[in-house]
Amino acid sequence: MATSSGVSMLSWSEAGSMAHILSNQWIQKRRPHWDRLAALLAQSDSSGLSQLSRPELQELALLYRQVAADLSTLRQDATARAYAQHVNHLLARAHHIIYSGRKTNLRTLFRFLRDEYPAIFQHQIGYVIASVLVAFSGALLGIVLTNARPEFMRHFVGPEMIATMERHEMWTHSIVAVAPMESSWLMTHNLTVSFGAFASGIVFGAGTFYFMVFNGLLLGVIGTACHQYGMSVALWSFVAGHGALELPSILIAGGAGFRLGHAMLFPGALRWRDSVAQGGVEAAQLISGIIPLLIVAGTLEGFFSPSQAPVWLKFTVGGMLFTLLNLWLFRPAKALPNAT
Repeated sequence: MATSSGVSMLSWSEAGSMAHILSNQWIQKRRPHWDRLAALLAQSDSSGLSQLSRPELQELALLYRQVAADLSTLRQDATARAYAQHVNHLLARAHHIIYSGRKTNLRTLFRFLRDEYPAIFQHQIGYVIASVLVAFSGALLGIVLTNARPEFMRHFVGPEMIATMERHEMWTHSIVAVAPMESSWLMTHNLTVSFGAFASGIVFGAGTFYFMVFNGLLLGVIGTACHQYGMSVALWSFVAGHGALELPSILIAGGAGFRLGHAMLFPGALRWRDSVAQGGVEAAQLISGIIPLLIVAGTLEGFFSPSQAPVWLKFTVGGMLFTLLNLWLFRPAKALPNAT
């Protein structure tokens, strides 16, 4: 049946037949709380959050925490999947309503990055792994094509870059002369690339797939070309500092695009538009954490990477940044209450 807010779901009687392990008494006891949360969400959808009274807002927040605990219990019973999906969707909607009006400042941003984002990343890691595999496949294809067909490499990177490689010069030295301006441009460019990888997922994931294959292909071709011209150390010492943050950020953005594409292709028990809405929220949460990473990466790429700093220092900085990134992303995190 459909709720007043238009959310498609199984009827309680249909879902109830699936819950064998959980006590029927427990289900009947908790179901009114779920129904009440759904009613408050429907009221908020129809008349706006500002129309809810203070007691209703307090009740909404309390129900959100209680129902989140219920979801944890439901997930322990594989046969209660229908209940878990319905409760999960309620929590996703409630989370968006409760936290959309929260004032954003440096403290809340820090808490989000410290406490919430690692859990978001870990929950969506399957999509990030898919992004890594697609990009790696593109890089491998670039390596094979460059070794097999040198003319492909020349056509792909262009004659100007080939000319600099033949002179054993990096094409990045000019960045130093205009570092502040170039750094700003690099930040914008990296954000554009990352959000392009994310937004192109709206084409049922095909756009993100192309995006990641192409970027992997580009990296594979340039890396192989530099190796052939004896410039591997120059290339990877340039990439190491900023690439430790930039490359993972682009891969995470690809994961966000694949999450959006998955929501469009496989709505599951949700209506298609509800699946896309939920997938869009989760994908946006995933990509939101990479913005500060790209800002730092753009600064490094404009000032540090093309500098005359020793090669060992560039690799050391890159290694330290990559280690800190992984310690942050994989730090123990509480499960998200609105995770599917």
